[in-house]
Amino acid sequence: MKLKSIFLLVGCNLVVAIASAQGLNALATDFLNTLDPELKSKTIFTLDSEERLNFNFIPIIRKGPTFHDFNDEQKQAAMALLRASLSAEGFRKTKEIIALENVLLELEGGNFKMPDGSGRDALNYHFCVFNDPATEQFWGWRFEGHHISFNFVGSSGKIVSSTPSFLGSNPAIVREGKQKGKEVLKMESELGFAMVNSLSKEQLGKALFSEEAPREIFTTNKQEVTNLDPLGISYADLNMDQKKALEKLLMVYLDNYESRFSNSLLDKINASGMENLSFAWAGSLTPGKGHYYRIQSPEILIEYDNTQNNANHVHTAVRDLKNDFGRNLLKEHYSESHKN
Repeated sequence: MKLKSIFLLVGCNLVVAIASAQGLNALATDFLNTLDPELKSKTIFTLDSEERLNFNFIPIIRKGPTFHDFNDEQKQAAMALLRASLSAEGFRKTKEIIALENVLLELEGGNFKMPDGSGRDALNYHFCVFNDPATEQFWGWRFEGHHISFNFVGSSGKIVSSTPSFLGSNPAIVREGKQKGKEVLKMESELGFAMVNSLSKEQLGKALFSEEAPREIFTTNKQEVTNLDPLGISYADLNMDQKKALEKLLMVYLDNYESRFSNSLLDKINASGMENLSFAWAGSLTPGKGHYYRIQSPEILIEYDNTQNNANHVHTAVRDLKNDFGRNLLKEHYSESHKN
C-alpha cells in the first residue's frame, strides 16, 4: 500500500471526529485492542524501560510495529492516536515528511540501504506504547522513523509531555520531480532568516557565534540536555518588532503540539521570564549555504540546522530542559506516592 493510501484511509475528517470524541487514553486503548497478542507484545513496553529513552531520527533498526504490520483497522486506530497527539499543523508536517521518503527513493534510485537490507520506505514508521493506558495513571507512546520522533507522556486523558521531539526534511526544498517546490519546514527557515537579518550590526555581534554552521544539531539524540553556550542575543536586547519576530518563530515550533500541551509549554516559558529567551545563529545569513540557529530559555531549547546536502537538508528539535520524557512529572509523582 502506498503512503498516500494510508492517509486516504484515515482522512483528516474521520481522524478529527474520532479524536474529538475520545480522550487520549481511550484512543491508545482502542489502538492496542485492535492488535493480536503477538503484535501487542511487540508494541507495549514498561514506562521505566530503557527503550522509552531510546529515541532517534536517522534511518536505523527500531523496535515497535510499523504500517507494514497493520491491517486497515489498525492503521486507522494508530493514525487517530497520532492525530489527537498533535496539532493540525504538526500532523501536516508529519505526513509530508513521511512522503519525502518516496522522493528520496526516486532521487537516490533505490541505492540507499539499511543494515537489514531495506531502503527508503514511507511505511517504515514505528509505534511503541509504554504502560497500559487503560490502567496506568501515567503512560507514554512514541511515533518514530526517519526524520520524525515524537515522545509523549499521557495522564488522565491528556498529554503532559511531548518532548523530545524532532522533525527533519530531506530535501528541504524538492528541486525536481512531481513534488518540485515542496518545502515542508518552510516557516522554520524563512522566519529564521527574517529574524537574523532584522538584527543591527551590534546585535548580530551578540547573536552570531560562528561563521560556519555545525553539521548537526548539538543535542543530537542525547537523553539529557542543558542550555548551550553561547546563549546569543537576549530577548531584552531586541526592539519591539524583533521581539514579535522571535515570538512568532518560537510559536512555529510550539504550534506543532496539541493545543493544551502547547499552551502549557508556553506558560512555562512565560513564567521563567520572556526576557530570559535568547536567539543565536551560526553560518550563512542567506539561503543556499549552511546555517544554524537556536532559541533557548531556562525551560526550552529549540535547534534548527541546515548544512547537509549543500544546505538542503533540515534538522529541527525541541527539548524541554526540565521535563523531557516527562521526567520531572514522573519524579514528583513517584516521590509523592512513596511518602506514606
